[in-house]
Amino acid sequence: MEERQIDALLVERAQKGETKAFELLVSKYQRRLTRLLSRFIKNQNDIDDVAQETFIKAFRALPTFRGECAFYTWLYRIAINTAKNYLTSSDRRLLLTGDVADEDGASLDAAELVPDLNTPEAELMKKEMAKIINDAVSSLNDDLKRAITLREMEGLSYEEIAEVMDCPIGTVRSRIFRAREVIAERLRPLLGTSEKKRW
Repeated sequence: MEERQIDALLVERAQKGETKAFELLVSKYQRRLTRLLSRFIKNQNDIDDVAQETFIKAFRALPTFRGECAFYTWLYRIAINTAKNYLTSSDRRLLLTGDVADEDGASLDAAELVPDLNTPEAELMKKEMAKIINDAVSSLNDDLKRAITLREMEGLSYEEIAEVMDCPIGTVRSRIFRAREVIAERLRPLLGTSEKKRW
């Protein structure tokens, strides 16, 4: 049985009032959801609060879930909206790690762009790159931030991101491309790359 089918079965049981079924879904996705939220929110207590609020909202909205998308995609959408509301209401900024993507879209840690990580210079460069990437992502508008985070940090497919963000896949591709261009432009002076080369 596939993951989506297992989730659908648990959702169906939870919709019929079996709280244990929803608890299994919470257990299954708690860590992934926390990891997602940690890309947006810095304070662990706040992450836990937003994760709990996400699950509460999901539980309340469970009767409206029809299975048109995967359960975790639906849950992520709720989490993203909850995090967005949290960030807006508290006027906080997003915090991201040093992960970026290469030209083919493969995820890279900023450390991988530094040849030898054992030297103090390389360690300094890694920290500087992570700061540049964080600053670049922080400068993006909310839609670009969410798209690049879901793609590069969470590894969602373009189709899944389109479902989470409730927009066409072409819009997702455009947002991710624009976000990558901003990051590449900020990294260019540090890496000494030409304008023709993205990384």
